[in-house]
Amino acid sequence: MFARTEPSLNTPTPTNVRNAKPDLRSIKIDNEELISSMSVSTTIKSIQDIMRKDAGVDGDAQRIGQLVWMFFLKIFDDQEQELELLSDDYSSPIPEPLRWRNWAADSEGITGDELLDFINNELFKSLKELELNAGTNGRGLVVRSVFEDAYNYMKNGTLIRQVVNKINDIDFNRSSDRHTFGDIYEQILKDLQSAGNAGEFYTPRAVTQFMVDMVDPKLGEKLLDPACGTGGFLSCSIEHVRGNYVKTAEEEQLLQKSVFGVEKKALPHLLCTTNMLLHGVEVPSQIRHDNTLSRPLRNYGPKDRVEVVVTNPPFGGTEEDGIEANFPASFRTRETADLFLVLIMHLLKDGGRAAIVLPDGTLFGEGVKTRIKEKLLNECNLHTVVRLPNGVFNPYTGIKTNLLFFTKGEPTKEVWYYEHPYPEGYKSYSKTKPMRIEEFAPEKAWWENREEGEQAWKVSVEQIKANGYNLDIKNPNTVEDDHGDPEELLAEYKTLLASVAWTREKLKQELMDALERDADAARESA
Repeated sequence: MFARTEPSLNTPTPTNVRNAKPDLRSIKIDNEELISSMSVSTTIKSIQDIMRKDAGVDGDAQRIGQLVWMFFLKIFDDQEQELELLSDDYSSPIPEPLRWRNWAADSEGITGDELLDFINNELFKSLKELELNAGTNGRGLVVRSVFEDAYNYMKNGTLIRQVVNKINDIDFNRSSDRHTFGDIYEQILKDLQSAGNAGEFYTPRAVTQFMVDMVDPKLGEKLLDPACGTGGFLSCSIEHVRGNYVKTAEEEQLLQKSVFGVEKKALPHLLCTTNMLLHGVEVPSQIRHDNTLSRPLRNYGPKDRVEVVVTNPPFGGTEEDGIEANFPASFRTRETADLFLVLIMHLLKDGGRAAIVLPDGTLFGEGVKTRIKEKLLNECNLHTVVRLPNGVFNPYTGIKTNLLFFTKGEPTKEVWYYEHPYPEGYKSYSKTKPMRIEEFAPEKAWWENREEGEQAWKVSVEQIKANGYNLDIKNPNTVEDDHGDPEELLAEYKTLLASVAWTREKLKQELMDALERDADAARESA
């Protein structure tokens, strides 16, 4: 359900292109998808234009929050239509008058103040306090958790009706609409980068896909993103497992029960839950609205262990007071990224695999950071560090970042480094020139057959320990500008200063001589 399907276009190869006959079915599919893409894109733009007219919606973050709770209810309702076809005894967790089909689907339905009053005083009030029962199979819990921290920012009921009618133009049970909206949803997540600090919840698609591809989660493995944001790593993992390992309906159900995420902030949690529905997860109740770090480390037991972790935890900031007390004394810090690294090591099963985005500061930091890195190298095999160039996370942060890949249960013997270069002609990344997954092709080709070269080098764990567990090891194959020996430079500088002084005195003397000659000439002419 809601699994993305790609049409088979039967594109002719270069060798037979001249003799190839047009595939009319493929052309029809292409045209249908193109028309759908244009239609959905136009719909989204129209919705945003309508929202800008409403005095209650202030800025990108509120507009996205408003847009997503409405899309959530529409996607949820379209999904329920399929569930009703598959099961005669399906029962919706949403009370009948509050279901999208009964208040929003009719373009001539309630509007103006009546609609505004219904949303504020009936819809939101009821869904925030939704009663749960066993028959709803967890879907009621999903709805209530989404609406606990959702808000209706719009103040004009007539404009709300216009937005609702536009949303009804998209059919999430139609493959082409769902596929197209998936791409547009990705763009909505990118728009968060300009919505204040909400940009921290978006990781470039190329980075998430590369990390997931290299970790290669398998069907049945329990996968976790403990700081899941809008769900980029989770949705990418679902696509990866579904595309490589899922063959039956039973395997699809196993996949959906194996993916877990936790997000502490309301807007990204809402975005993530909607993202999971969009990626075919029928009951995304395993996306919890919580702070993973707020639970004492000792309280995580065997049932909490996972086989795979892929994540980009928040970094560069500090956690709330008291959070560090949940960790052993030797690892206590207010730096969020460091705490998540300790948590991930604790949660992984022996043999479990992790890929995590970390800033340069974790690599070279001392004190608590040193003790955390010592634990990492002793308990896990940190086999790969991919060093990313500047600008990957612009405009949210310019901090240089790294992708760390490790396996728990065996100590590190050596660490391979790979320095990811800019594409030819690039000096940085931007919105118009984002990182692309194709750039990681050299790393993927190198991954299983590693050799040292211009971009790759390895360092023994003994060398790292001797250097105080500093993992910030520069590429030895890069020829840096040679600024010369400091003593020689100082001698040259002194010689230059003396030369400048001699030249200044010479010019001064020549000027005085010239002035004296002019004075003599003036006296003679007088």
